[in-house]
Amino acid sequence: MYYFPAEPPYLLILIGFLMALTSGFALSGTLKVMVQQWSTDSAENSPPPSLLRQLFVPFLGITAGVCLFLSSGLEIFGFPSVLALGVGLPLSLLTCLLVWLQLGSMLSFAQRQGMRSLDLDS
Repeated sequence: MYYFPAEPPYLLILIGFLMALTSGFALSGTLKVMVQQWSTDSAENSPPPSLLRQLFVPFLGITAGVCLFLSSGLEIFGFPSVLALGVGLPLSLLTCLLVWLQLGSMLSFAQRQGMRSLDLDS
């Protein structure tokens, strides 16, 4: 009646988590360096699409790590492998796509209005 995996993918959930974490650190570092360089140079000469191209590989690593983490987590809780991947893949891809679009929107907003416009404390 119930589906119990013989060996739950604990190693895959750890690999997915570490993959997303290290890619997140890479994305954060790359974004900080690029924004510092962007703010010291003239802001009008470096458009955000060039920034987004350089951020694509770390973001792709985050997406793959989240997908692996989510699918493996669903498998641990008893979902069959195909169903776990069928739920985890679209959910993680859609979420990461929306975050990517928001990141592009924020970078273009910062280019138009300046970095001071993103400061929420003032």
